[in-house]
Amino acid sequence: MATSSFVLSDQPAHSQHSVISNKEKYQSTLLIKRIMPSTLTENVRKTVLENGLTVLTKEVHTAPVVTVQVWYKVGSRNEEPGVNGIAHQLEHMMFKGTRNRPIQFGRLFSALGSDSNAFTSYDQTAYYGTVERNKLKALLVLEADRMQNSQIEPEQLASEKRVVISELQGYENSPEYRLNRAVMQAVFPNHAYGLPVGGTKADVEKFEVEQVEKYYRNFYNPDNAVLVIVGDFQTANTLETIKETFGKIPKRQELVVIPPSSPSSPSSPIVLREPGVGRLLQVVYPLPDANQPDVPALDVMDYILTEGRNSRLYQALVESGLASEVTASVTSLRESGWYEVLVTAGSKQDLKKIDSMLSSAIANVAEKGVTSEEVEQAKTQLIADVILSNRDITSQAMRLGTDETTVGDYRYTDRYLAAVRLVKPTDVVTVINKYLTKEVRTVGFFEPTQKMIAEVGDKPDSAQTTENFSPLAPVLPSEVMKYLPPVDLATDAIAQILPQEFKFTNGLRILLLPDRSTPTVTLSGHIQAGTEFDPDNKAGLAAFVSENLLNGTNNKDVLTIAKVLAERGASLDFQTHREGVHIEGDSLAEDLPILLEVLADVVKNSTFPVKELELHRQQTLTDLQLELDEPSEVARRIFVQSIYPKKHPLHTFPTEESLQQIQRQDVIDFKAKHYRPDTTVLALVGDFDLDIVRSLIKNEFGDWEVSGQAPTLKYPTVSMPEEIVSVNPVLPDKTQAVTYMGYTGINRYDPRFHAALVLNQILGGDTLSSRLGAEVRDRQGLSYGIYSYFQAGKNVGTFLIEMQTSPEDSSKAIASTREILQQIHQQGVTALEVETAKRTLISNYNVSLANPEELTDRILMNEVYGLDKVELHSFTDKIQKVTLDQVNQAARELLHPDKIVVVTAGPSVLAEKNMR
Repeated sequence: MATSSFVLSDQPAHSQHSVISNKEKYQSTLLIKRIMPSTLTENVRKTVLENGLTVLTKEVHTAPVVTVQVWYKVGSRNEEPGVNGIAHQLEHMMFKGTRNRPIQFGRLFSALGSDSNAFTSYDQTAYYGTVERNKLKALLVLEADRMQNSQIEPEQLASEKRVVISELQGYENSPEYRLNRAVMQAVFPNHAYGLPVGGTKADVEKFEVEQVEKYYRNFYNPDNAVLVIVGDFQTANTLETIKETFGKIPKRQELVVIPPSSPSSPSSPIVLREPGVGRLLQVVYPLPDANQPDVPALDVMDYILTEGRNSRLYQALVESGLASEVTASVTSLRESGWYEVLVTAGSKQDLKKIDSMLSSAIANVAEKGVTSEEVEQAKTQLIADVILSNRDITSQAMRLGTDETTVGDYRYTDRYLAAVRLVKPTDVVTVINKYLTKEVRTVGFFEPTQKMIAEVGDKPDSAQTTENFSPLAPVLPSEVMKYLPPVDLATDAIAQILPQEFKFTNGLRILLLPDRSTPTVTLSGHIQAGTEFDPDNKAGLAAFVSENLLNGTNNKDVLTIAKVLAERGASLDFQTHREGVHIEGDSLAEDLPILLEVLADVVKNSTFPVKELELHRQQTLTDLQLELDEPSEVARRIFVQSIYPKKHPLHTFPTEESLQQIQRQDVIDFKAKHYRPDTTVLALVGDFDLDIVRSLIKNEFGDWEVSGQAPTLKYPTVSMPEEIVSVNPVLPDKTQAVTYMGYTGINRYDPRFHAALVLNQILGGDTLSSRLGAEVRDRQGLSYGIYSYFQAGKNVGTFLIEMQTSPEDSSKAIASTREILQQIHQQGVTALEVETAKRTLISNYNVSLANPEELTDRILMNEVYGLDKVELHSFTDKIQKVTLDQVNQAARELLHPDKIVVVTAGPSVLAEKNMR
């Protein structure tokens, strides 16, 4: 359950590079005007039940799945100091069971195969699940049950408070979080928007059952809730079911409303001098609430200032070398809003100088104005982002829920987009002059104090503690079935449409699957040029190549490439993994030719200009410093290097020395050697004609030449550790510890692969319903999140368990985890657990195929692994055929509690405990 903030800004989470002639712009605008109503609210129906429950339904019949979401109009906005975090604590407690079903609801959702979760934000708390359509009624029954019958027991509250504190400690590890918290408290000293959404440890520790129950009674009632259903269902029948399940829940008393107050701005900067790495500058400007008419112009302004390589603040701060990164977002909420700019300083750069340059750049925009071209480009990007982020049904429902609970109108985004299209250059200058003034802003500096990572190496594990450990799973699978609502019989099979595969004479393989459900295209690609090919002394080279592809070609410089994509609102990104470079791209359907043209140009003709390479090196060195301040990254590195010996392709990680060693010629040579059509696969899903796209790809990639054989690697065999290896890298002053446990695993072709997936689902596939989750997280409250994975690729991968704990709880959590591994290794699992796990995996898989990004990736990786294309649909049959004996055999052969590497990164208390 994440504490996240859904806001009405459509700023992407990371910069995307992605636009063209006036005629084409005109066509794009026409297209957007034509499609937006049908993709957002054209067929949404709003119904209000007699008890006040607002119901939003939207039929989408492109895949046999449905999402059910319940949004409550309560969040951290309804809190005050002393009870900060109570909405978030209640969200956690809503999974603990009801009077009718005294069982962890995560186990019920998992048994249904529902992709379920929840979040708390400023203005709302939401619970969501996406399932195959025949399980719609069962989800409605469960949500109606916990709307009125949730039980908050003292023992469960005590354990879940530990879980929440563990979650908060994870946030506290981040200097960015700590700086943001201090700045927001200064901006909103007398309003709950200044409080952290998740709460504070001091307040959470004091929560009593009566307080949490009072919040539940006050806010969790039908007239304070919105039920959103999007997907493959019939509205009339579903409304009848909703009346049966939710209609009988009574209204309750008037709500407690905390009056809003105005934001303020301290005159001098807030300075945090604390342990950490990397200087940060945060600037926050107060803004009006979401319903105010200036919001669309503010969002356009934000895109002009910070979106992409051509943006004003990127040019002023990052291109100059002052900063390694600049991000920003407009937050528009029910009672207020703010514009937040976050700058990560370049190495050895002064924050006051950066702040001065930031102010100058904004003042320069206000004084000289913005061009019509900039405004049109920003509008195109913003609108395309909204369309592209609403392709799957879960996202569409999230949009409706956010709009209805924040501004009281599910049609808000339609109105907002209409207003965005009308924004003019003068409007952008007006909002800068109105809101981005020096007098109203609040500034925060994070100045890190020096710290060193100490390491405590290879000591035998003394982390075992005596724990009141339940000898069986805390809740028997038969109990789960007893409380599961009945599921409608599936009426028909999923249509099994397969991608068309083409191979060109140069070896390039493409897979195409037309899908007319939205006017967009999703592109995934894979090039066999991953980190496994990094030389020992130049670790980071593979990523250097992929991350600089967009920085210039024989035909276009970096800013032209960025502009071509941005004018279309298209995105193209390259990510380097162990076994390959992953290509991600998306665009509106009519812009696919541009996306393919840019992709072909950068993979064939990139030139790696010296200036861009050096700028990238400095950014990468700064990023490395920041990564090595994160317990999760430190734990992962040392875990992998403790399993795989030197000279193994997986042992190598970038260091400051290796990054400094990389020369431009190394980058050019690596690209020439590893970027080849015969090791490249492209998969496209979307609104296109097969023949047209095939010929487009042939035109762009047909002349990509190949010479000689593609480079290959043979991974050496790695033996299991002889005993338990325990390593504790110490990161002083961190509040949360991160543990990785595991050893070498299996590859994708292992005959036990499908049995291992079922085994893993039972062991740690879900943090609420698995054996590990039920014991370590749910019963003992030792971890916010605990998961296990079999990472299986072309080569032998890694089996790992990952968890976050309070430092004082890590030893106990490790001991309990090893007990569970031992238990399953020796005693196996039950037939009912196997059947439940299979049903979960199959349902989750079917739900994932309704998301165009997940579908495209699945098609791509099946081809990369050399699997038959029918694997797309036969995967579920293979899971269905897994037997109890096969799972228990996999448990005997693949779980080794006494031959395991355990790495815990965090505060020094861990090392002291483990050495006693």
